[in-house]
Amino acid sequence: MPDKSQLRLFAKRALVGLFLGLVVTFVCDYLYFRFRVIHPQPANPVETFTSPRLYAIAVKGGKVDYELDEQNPQQTWTCAHSLFPHAGYSPCWYIKPKSRQPIPM
Repeated sequence: MPDKSQLRLFAKRALVGLFLGLVVTFVCDYLYFRFRVIHPQPANPVETFTSPRLYAIAVKGGKVDYELDEQNPQQTWTCAHSLFPHAGYSPCWYIKPKSRQPIPM
């Protein structure tokens, strides 16, 4: 059975390795994003899309009624095709599912 100093050393090395892995992943993602900014294609690296603005209104009996916003029926989203947020845009893998959720009232 390993003693506490060996476990502590293993835990430190694991945390440092995890941190370095995240830093390397972020830097590679950033460089790939910047490369695609220099050589853009339609909807790459930044995409803009619209979705209906849907309200979820709670009614009696624990039921939910869904209605479209009459004043502003469409909402526009802009996202970056990357793992992490870049250039002030959230990643598309995070925004697209969120855009389909109704706004609770």
